[in-house]
Amino acid sequence: MIEKHTCKNGLRVVLEPIPAVRSVTVGIWVLTGSRNESIANNGISHFLEHMFFKGTINRSPQDIAEEFDAIGGQVNAFTSKEYTCFYAKVLDTHKDKALEILADMFFNSTFDEEEMEKEKKVVYEEIKMYEDTPDDIVHDYLARASYGNHPLGFPILGSMDHVKSFTPDELRNYMKERYTPQNVVISIAGNVDSSYLEAVEGYFGNYQTDHSPSLLTKPAFVSEKLIRQKDTEQAHLCMGYNGLAVDDENIYSLIIMNNVLGGSMSSRLFQDVREKQGLAYSVFSYHSSFIDNGLLTIYAGTGKDQLDKLTEVIEGTIATFSKNGLTDKELQNSKEQLKGSLLLSLESTNSRMSRNGKNELILQQHRSLDEMVQVIDEVSHASIHQVMDSIFQQSPSIALIAPDTEN
Repeated sequence: MIEKHTCKNGLRVVLEPIPAVRSVTVGIWVLTGSRNESIANNGISHFLEHMFFKGTINRSPQDIAEEFDAIGGQVNAFTSKEYTCFYAKVLDTHKDKALEILADMFFNSTFDEEEMEKEKKVVYEEIKMYEDTPDDIVHDYLARASYGNHPLGFPILGSMDHVKSFTPDELRNYMKERYTPQNVVISIAGNVDSSYLEAVEGYFGNYQTDHSPSLLTKPAFVSEKLIRQKDTEQAHLCMGYNGLAVDDENIYSLIIMNNVLGGSMSSRLFQDVREKQGLAYSVFSYHSSFIDNGLLTIYAGTGKDQLDKLTEVIEGTIATFSKNGLTDKELQNSKEQLKGSLLLSLESTNSRMSRNGKNELILQQHRSLDEMVQVIDEVSHASIHQVMDSIFQQSPSIALIAPDTEN
């Protein structure tokens, strides 16, 4: 049973006791990401995430690493377009220590200039690595092709020029603006009880900032086409369709539809593109849900001489799929796959912490597993047809990285 607690400063805590395990995972979720940036400071959310590990007034970067290693803990962080998360997984006997270190990183990071310059070099290499992986970076280009100059079209990493410009004061000011108590959720899952809430309140329940949450601007879906010439062995193609927001009532119909379209080895795209035509090794689709919209993405990589044929097969698959819909067998199998992946994904304290943290941060609600299974079972051919009619009646955005731009 999930317990919710709101601290006196407005910060929210969600706790899920799991007595059968010996681990505890603690996550700090912040409602900020590349979507909340400007053209001038794009990449600051991600860089700030890095700098939390680079020393506090109490600990050096090495101290942070050694103290987690000493208790056999795992600590990590990630940044997305709409949120940032810092988390640690430890044995239940070390849960207090983990919380204290995370709080120290959150409140007492020094953003030392010498450490910043070293970490900028690390992020430069991360950007270079991403640039060297065209099947990854093409998805960033698709975001730009889909959302234009809206921040949802910005890359999470930013650019080297952006990162180079960041200063300690800029990081501190961004924290004051975005890391407000109203934008923060502490999510805990594992062998822990409600008494742990007192410790969380002690560390996180008193701080204040003088900034009010800023309003989001919903992006328009612009359906552009972006092509980049790059010396690659394959052409990497992404097609994007305007999807659904995370709280849309038809989101599970879309998830099931996407699973049949390109979410598995038995999917339409995998069978038509790879198995029947041999046009690609990798072909798949996925849906990204945001606070107020979403993006359905189709990806495939092929030789440049097969690009026209690949595009033709994908468009034909979509046309047939949207006209005829799912078979009864596909609908039933996809429901069972979704229920299975949902239940299996919740077998670790990491995944429980993550699910609860995102749900509280974005939706402010928590469905039980039985409720979610019921919603999945209620998906029908009619609801899926409604989603397909809404999504596939529009022209897609397109991103392409290829050895030449003749296509």
